[in-house]
Amino acid sequence: MTESQQDIVLSIKGMSKTFGRNRVLDHINLDLRRGSIMGLMGENGAGKSTMMKCLFGTYQKDEGTITLDGREISFSGPKDALENGIAMVHQELNQCLERNVVDNLFLGRYPVNKMGVVDEARMRKEANDLFRRLGMTVNLTQPMRTMSVSQRQMVEIAKALRMDSKVIILDEPSAVLTDLEVEKLFQVIKKLREKGLAICYISHRMEEIMQIGDRVTVLRDGKLIGCKNLHTEKVTIDDIISMMVGHSMEQQFPKQQFEKGEELLRVENLSCGKR
Repeated sequence: MTESQQDIVLSIKGMSKTFGRNRVLDHINLDLRRGSIMGLMGENGAGKSTMMKCLFGTYQKDEGTITLDGREISFSGPKDALENGIAMVHQELNQCLERNVVDNLFLGRYPVNKMGVVDEARMRKEANDLFRRLGMTVNLTQPMRTMSVSQRQMVEIAKALRMDSKVIILDEPSAVLTDLEVEKLFQVIKKLREKGLAICYISHRMEEIMQIGDRVTVLRDGKLIGCKNLHTEKVTIDDIISMMVGHSMEQQFPKQQFEKGEELLRVENLSCGKR
């Protein structure tokens, strides 16, 4: 992968956000690249959620710019972001569980035919095409409530593809998945990367970031601590932990030496028989 500016699809420059006297984001600079997976890490309260809410227009940033494909943007909300090419798959999925897969894919954006009637045949064809691109076979008439969390995540990813998203943000996607489901998720994410999408993978699971990520970016106390290329730099899990907490693990649990004091209790040849 080249590091040219042309590879950057989403760029955040100098983003800051303050609530009262508490500066939650402090001049964050962050780039997402086409065909790349960036792992975003940080302890609770590091600023990850606030940054995403500023990106999606849920919060209005105090300072900074957001650029998508070289064009400065400012979204009014997640729907506006989705329609402009940025999608987010949340840890807590917000779906119509009583409706089927097709309805959830097209909810609020139903295609119509020349007569102005909802084109259900087109919806089924487009849905099948979307899941084929993801390498999946899905029962399109299945109610969402009967599907596993991993299957419902795939519906959200398919929805992002339908909207021609350039950027997909996954928020703790593996939190409630089995190991097998995580492997299937990784296969899909790699397919998205191959198609040139920019992926932001938010997780506390460092092994997953090391396994699937091209880069890892760490936030701490509202500041960007660093961004490491996992292919060209020697980065260990201990390095990431140090970036997240601000010190090495040896400092967290230092070895201590103690001098033995006088003997307080001694037991010798103790036995206990059955009564």
